[in-house]
Amino acid sequence: MNSTYVIMLCVIVFVGAFLLAFWVRNKLNVDKIRSAELEAKKILNEAGKTAETMAREARLQAKDELYQMKKEFEEERKEQRYELNKQQKRASQKVEHLDRKIDALGRRENEILKKERELLRKETGLQEKKKEYDSLVETEKAKLEEISGVSTEQAKELLIKTMESEARFEAAKLIKQIEGEARETADKKSKEIIATAIQRYAGDYVAEKTVSVVNLPNEEMKGRIIGREGRNIRAIEAATGIDLIIDDTPEAVILSGFNPVRREVARLSLERLIIDGRIHPARIEDVVKEVSKELDVTLREAGEQAAFDLGVHGIHSELIYQLGKLKFRTSYAQNVLQHSIEVGFLAGIMAAELRLNVKQARRAGLLHDIGKAVDHEVEGSHAIIGAKLAKKYGESPRVIHAIEAHHEDVPPASVLAVLVQASDALSGARPGARREMLETYVKRLEGLEQIADSFKGIKKSYAIQAGRELRILVESDHISDEDTTLLCRDIAKKIEEAMTYPGQIKVTVIRETRSVEYAK
Repeated sequence: MNSTYVIMLCVIVFVGAFLLAFWVRNKLNVDKIRSAELEAKKILNEAGKTAETMAREARLQAKDELYQMKKEFEEERKEQRYELNKQQKRASQKVEHLDRKIDALGRRENEILKKERELLRKETGLQEKKKEYDSLVETEKAKLEEISGVSTEQAKELLIKTMESEARFEAAKLIKQIEGEARETADKKSKEIIATAIQRYAGDYVAEKTVSVVNLPNEEMKGRIIGREGRNIRAIEAATGIDLIIDDTPEAVILSGFNPVRREVARLSLERLIIDGRIHPARIEDVVKEVSKELDVTLREAGEQAAFDLGVHGIHSELIYQLGKLKFRTSYAQNVLQHSIEVGFLAGIMAAELRLNVKQARRAGLLHDIGKAVDHEVEGSHAIIGAKLAKKYGESPRVIHAIEAHHEDVPPASVLAVLVQASDALSGARPGARREMLETYVKRLEGLEQIADSFKGIKKSYAIQAGRELRILVESDHISDEDTTLLCRDIAKKIEEAMTYPGQIKVTVIRETRSVEYAK
């Protein structure tokens, strides 16, 4: 009974507590809903006020922008109206100007038409007068032909001959005068430049020559050089490419060959073998190889030294080597490398006097005979060969032209080419520089006299001063004083075309009139 009561009491308490909790919860929810509604109303009121404020501000901003746009539009319209007014004024001014021009052109056209009519009238009158003049000329011509007995064509020929003779006479006088004036100034200046170049450069008086004879310590050495059945001499000739001539010359062996470098290799190798005493084919090959390597170094050093002495830089290494080979090349007993250095110095000195590029002149002078290093291997003139070699290794066109033109294989077209040509002639023609064969010398003198004698009116010609001057006596009855100038030029041109010679040749034509009478 008691337990039942307790259970029921508990159930009642639990239900009451549940109902109380439910009522409290509902109460709290109602309060929250009310507060939320109040908050929402408050937010809606504030949002409405904010929206009205923003709308008011937007309307004000739109009105302000509209006002600004209207103001800008009005200003643009004013500017456009101003520009249009200006253009209208300009157009009206142009129209007025064009109207005035049209009026002026109309007046000028009327004047031109009047002048044309006047010219036509005058031209008609001139044609009539010309007809009258032609008829008068024909009448007078017929009278002159009848009086003189000479036709018009004959008179023309006679007049042309007279004018031609007078023109030649005047031309000869003018040429003589111009040449005289030019010679006075040019000779003086050129002599000063050449004299300065000679004074400033001091070269060897007698040039060295390549040795082609090897001296032997005794006659027995000849047999050792020849070897058993000639095997040693054949080995030397095969290794060097040079012929050995062993004749009756006491204690000497002659080396013969066109290549000066190979000849030098043979000479040094033979001298080294003679000193060593061991002469057999294997030793000969070893010595020739050693000497060839040493000589290559010597050649390159000689080329570099030449370029250094002249202050010329940037030359290709192969050109330096070919330049060194000129050390063993001679021309009329003049060493070609020394000659090239001398030409470089002379060209540089003359270029300095003329205020030209001194380094370029020295470079062209140094390389002008580079073709002689290989001319025994390649066909053609050494000047053309040298120009091709210089072009191959990157020399400038001006230097290449100076090389190919220094013997006039190509006509000189620059001052540099003429300078190199003059320096080459000066170096080769100075006393003691070269030795010439007697036969060649005599042939050159005879050739000069034959060229002079081939012209008409020549009485006698003489080649003097070792072929440096040609003096010609002419017949005074056939050659006038004025004709001597033209004759001298023609002979000089023919010598230039027909002969090869170092330096220059002076041509002097002499005309004299002698009157002889005997007192009895």
